[in-house]
Amino acid sequence: MLLKEYRICMPLTVDEYKIGQLYMISKHSHEQSDRGEGVEVVQNEPFEDPHHGNGQFTEKRVYLNSKLPSWARAVVPKIFYVTEKAWNYYPYTITEYTCSFLPKFSIHIETKYEDNKGSNDTIFDKEAKDLEREVCFIDIACDEIPERYYKESEDPKHFKSEKTGRGQLREGWRDSHQPIMCSYKLVTVKFEVWGLQTRVEQFVHKVVRDILLIGHRQAFAWVDEWYDMTMDDVREYEKNMHEQTNIKVCNQLSSTVDDIGSHAQTST
Repeated sequence: MLLKEYRICMPLTVDEYKIGQLYMISKHSHEQSDRGEGVEVVQNEPFEDPHHGNGQFTEKRVYLNSKLPSWARAVVPKIFYVTEKAWNYYPYTITEYTCSFLPKFSIHIETKYEDNKGSNDTIFDKEAKDLEREVCFIDIACDEIPERYYKESEDPKHFKSEKTGRGQLREGWRDSHQPIMCSYKLVTVKFEVWGLQTRVEQFVHKVVRDILLIGHRQAFAWVDEWYDMTMDDVREYEKNMHEQTNIKVCNQLSSTVDDIGSHAQTST
């Protein structure tokens, strides 16, 4: 098991980001499906927890074969997906990832949002008080992202919001910017297979870190698109994006299945 705590600051308030994170997740998933990836929404409905209260439960299938390294693609099936289950009780969320093909693999993410610059060192004491973990700060303005994902329009060093006046973040912005909030994410990766555990867990954390960096950059860069939305507005947008994305994913999967079937017939 490899445990890390990520802290990602944003030039927003926690109340503002309640809309922004829903908008970002829906739009990001839709865009990823355009590039041969797929996020199929299986379930998205209100959920009530006796401890956390009212929230939203979402189940997705994340198709990501092309994101795997070559050594992993060699041992997994062409139609490969990870099941994502998320319970959103904002400002607290739980997300779990599992894979039926790899029963000893799982990712567990607990997220808490606070209006500070990542200075709360005890935020996860109840969840991981006695567990050793590495704290990793992610800077949406200054940390490098994989070149294939870079867009100047989504670069916080260049982007300036017309509606909020925030943006063009410079090095050290977290020390002086107001407002500021932090996404605290406690990420546990497990892959209990002897000989591969360390390699896989480290690789998965690298992927998680890249996704967190890209997603939070986009949430801010798209702020003018979602800033005036109400919760009803963003839920309607979310519904429409899920429907459009599911259509794309189903079409891609049909093509993949046809290709595999044709190859199998040719081989025999």
